[in-house]
Amino acid sequence: MINFDLQNHRPLREIVYEELKREILVGEIAPGTRMMEIELADEMGVSRTPVREAIRKLEKEGLVTIEPRKGAYASDVSIKDMVDVLEVREDLEAMAAALAAQKVTEDEKKALLDATLEYQRAVESEKTEDIIRCDEGFHQLIVNCSGNKTLIQLFSQVQELALRFRYLYYDDFSRYERMPLEHREIEEAILSGNYEEARIAAGEHVKKLKQFVIDEGEQIFHGTQKK
Repeated sequence: MINFDLQNHRPLREIVYEELKREILVGEIAPGTRMMEIELADEMGVSRTPVREAIRKLEKEGLVTIEPRKGAYASDVSIKDMVDVLEVREDLEAMAAALAAQKVTEDEKKALLDATLEYQRAVESEKTEDIIRCDEGFHQLIVNCSGNKTLIQLFSQVQELALRFRYLYYDDFSRYERMPLEHREIEEAILSGNYEEARIAAGEHVKKLKQFVIDEGEQIFHGTQKK
């Protein structure tokens, strides 16, 4: 049940929408799960109206699928969905790293070093929540260092789409044991001011992840996702 005391200044429909969205993105509501208005309303301690409004809004964002006479379901995640997002990330992050190499401040350099180290420790801990949080933080920091407001806004949208995928593919650590090294390569290129090396390192990092999803996706997701 949602703690409304901490959020009583916000409209109920927004609170319900954001909570359901979070649960879908992090996998608490798994792909293909039927979203029953009555059950969700009871669990959250609200009426059916804000739940219904939230489901409709989530449908427009592609996170929920509504089938006539069947009901609403958390949208499936396909291999193609993942690849589509990673194709966009590849170019956005390459651009961000190149810009960051030219604009990064001394304070941002320290923050980048700290973020790289924090991610390394998270991977060593093998705690999925920590790994995802630190991974997101590392990439977001580079985009912020680009100083490009349009790029930051675009990346925020892509990052949100990618969040669902991270909770699916971070169950397999064979690929991610090597990722701290790739993060360090990106970091070193940015810190050295070599924008071309930064562009290549960041782009290759996402490109390898994309190829991993293409090659291993069906096996890792146990055939539960649609092609």
